[in-house]
Amino acid sequence: MTRNDVNPVLSQDSEVQPAIGLLELGSVAQGIEVADTILWEADIEMLFAEPIQPGRYVMLFTGTVQSLRSALRRGSEVSADSLLDQILIEQVDDQVLMGLRRSGKINGTLDALGILETDNVASGVLSADVALKTATVDLLELRIANGLGGKSFFTITGEVSDVRSAIMAGARSASERGHLVRDVVIPRPHGDLVRHL
Repeated sequence: MTRNDVNPVLSQDSEVQPAIGLLELGSVAQGIEVADTILWEADIEMLFAEPIQPGRYVMLFTGTVQSLRSALRRGSEVSADSLLDQILIEQVDDQVLMGLRRSGKINGTLDALGILETDNVASGVLSADVALKTATVDLLELRIANGLGGKSFFTITGEVSDVRSAIMAGARSASERGHLVRDVVIPRPHGDLVRHL
């Protein structure tokens, strides 16, 4: 299974605006209904809307902040008890969306490696955004849901102090939402480990 096989596929022809919204539901059927409802409700562009493991449904969309708020409000109403989580990021870091599309191997050595794992998609995406805005780090990968039993994780690299600061901020965000699984910082990871990232 390659990395592109596990993340939902972002619409390649979409014009992503600075703001994104995400709804994560515990029901596939209700997720499809909510996706239809929010498309009718607000002027948004759906980046992806599809089932994820284990039997959940996630939709990521972009638009103006006002349109996203309207879509999230209506989506919350329609999803009722199926709603697991939702986020609105008004100025998403450019690396977040690139991370969802990124594939391939990392070449060379890394000064430090940071890993943050969450138990859902929304907190994974939000934590990655928070981490990237905290320090000068590069996103290596952002994996969401499929092949992970609904969990998500991201990896970052940079100078050790920057990676520690970024991971600490991302972990605080995920912990406050009750979705942090684990955070790790590895200073100077072994070259053989890097080959397997």
